[in-house]
Amino acid sequence: MIRMSIAGVAGFVLVFIESYFVMVIKQYETIEFGGIAPFVSVWTMNFFLVFSILTHIKFWHDEREAEREEEAAERDRFIN
Repeated sequence: MIRMSIAGVAGFVLVFIESYFVMVIKQYETIEFGGIAPFVSVWTMNFFLVFSILTHIKFWHDEREAEREEEAAERDRFIN
């Protein structure tokens, strides 16, 4: 649930960051998305990008934590 919230907000922010890059590179003063549908499409793509990145980070963190617990258990066996 937290990942979805963060991905929604970050996806929304990315729309404006990407728009700013386009404006700077092409030297535009404004950008028209052509309606709400293209804006929502870009927001959705950014949402899934951020959500997948956060999911991979979560899996990496869980795996790293399991490895640390395993290493601690092995150290405890050698001590005893």
